[in-house]
Amino acid sequence: MAMTLRLTDDEQRALKARAAAEGISMQEAARRAVREYVQRTEHRGRVAAATDVVLDVHADAIERLGR
Repeated sequence: MAMTLRLTDDEQRALKARAAAEGISMQEAARRAVREYVQRTEHRGRVAAATDVVLDVHADAIERLGR
């Protein structure tokens, strides 16, 4: 799927420099950034869900430790 990505001049310069340093295209650098963002936010969601389970299952113990 094609899309247009509008960057500020500073963002474009930074992306171009980073891509050149890694020997990849700006498009590939942007695609990697998107993949990393999605993975990171999905991970945060899984951690938050797991935290909710632990807090629920161990609510009594956590309450006792907090006193």
